[in-house]
Amino acid sequence: MKYRYFRLGLTASALAFAAAAHAEEVVFVSQGGAYQEAQTKAILDPVSEKTGITIKQDSSPDAWPQLRTQTETGKPIWDVVDTPTKDCLRGGEQGMIEKFDLAKMPNVAAMPAEYRSDYSVAYEFYSSVLAYNPDAFPNGAPQSWADFWNVEKFPGTRALRNHPLATLEAALLADGVKPDEMYPLDVDRAFKKLEQIKPSINVWWTSGAQSAQLLADGEADIVMAWNGRVSAVKAEGAPVDFTYNEGMLQYTSLCILKGAPNAETAVKFVDAALDPEIQANFPAYIDYGPANPKAYETGKITPERAAEMPSSPDNAAKQVLVSTEWWASPAGDDAMARWAAFIQQ
Repeated sequence: MKYRYFRLGLTASALAFAAAAHAEEVVFVSQGGAYQEAQTKAILDPVSEKTGITIKQDSSPDAWPQLRTQTETGKPIWDVVDTPTKDCLRGGEQGMIEKFDLAKMPNVAAMPAEYRSDYSVAYEFYSSVLAYNPDAFPNGAPQSWADFWNVEKFPGTRALRNHPLATLEAALLADGVKPDEMYPLDVDRAFKKLEQIKPSINVWWTSGAQSAQLLADGEADIVMAWNGRVSAVKAEGAPVDFTYNEGMLQYTSLCILKGAPNAETAVKFVDAALDPEIQANFPAYIDYGPANPKAYETGKITPERAAEMPSSPDNAAKQVLVSTEWWASPAGDDAMARWAAFIQQ
């Protein structure tokens, strides 16, 4: 009888251990490519080593359609998604994203309020910046969006993103709007300013790679581009540079799917990914900045490297923090629809 109880006890313990082992697993989804490779080294591997969580990965350049499909079935296979913040916000509003319990997430709770919501937390930062070919401007390169709009003082070929986010903000900066008075966007004013520059735009680019290549190939002299893309071609020897002055500071976020199969472990994972010591690894692998400002206080990021990061305190102070809440609102949806008409005209 004692032997039987002993065997039953062993069986129960084995089952409990197996359940615990399964709980310490998470399926993480990001956007693939060099970006996901870099974050694997910077964030995922260190989180796994620190917490013991087994991190399985998937990738999706546009996670929203699958996120919606999986949660509608009630049996999602993903746990945590690295995605544009708008996906997290609208997913939360539509019951597809779990609400954060900050009592269980001290690193997330310590983040600046503007970097998190009930359903998301900033994960990494990048910027839409004014980039240029210095050789095209021997008397001084453009340093503001007013300069971009000044085709007489700064003649040359130009390119803007074929998307209203950041582009409308640039137009308003060019028209004299102060960064701290940017939101809610004056959409009429922005489109009026864009009509002025539209005849001088040679290319409306649709991908980050295209924007940087336009500069590298000499097809454009002044471009709105993502800082990491410009840094990459600059490192390859292309005659390009950029300024963070009046950049649009943007971030992707982490969020947890509603009904995630490993929900409790997902909470643990997200909080660990925002640990300042782990966040400070980002600059060693990619030109996108840590989301947690305390990463810059760890001593792991040199002053020289911090000066290259979009989210460093000095660079962030020069930029507009893009309001994802505004872009996720009905007004933002209207601006998106209006953009399509603007481009087709």
